Amino acid sequence: MAHKKAGGSAKNLRDSKPKYRWVKVFGGQKAVAGNIIIRQKWSKYEWGKNTYTGSDFTIHAKVDGTVVFKQKKVGRFDGRKYLKTIVDIK
Repeated sequence: MAHKKAGGSAKNLRDSKPKYRWVKVFGGQKAVAGNIIIRQKWSKYEWGKNTYTGSDFTIHAKVDGTVVFKQKKVGRFDGRKYLKTIVDIK
């Protein structure tokens, strides 16, 4: 008589691949055009001069240069203000 192994014995053995997110090139370091500067989920860091963003919010260098992180004060619709970090290439 054919038997099948119980389905619940191997339920927790699967795991997802790591995403390896966050900052790849830090402030003051050199970046080559096309390099990934930040891999992120959503838009914690915003793209600035000489940078562009991919479809998954990854920030890339548009030109060769030095990475610079700046803080910018941003107002919300309810009047609160908060700081946003912007990534530039000089």
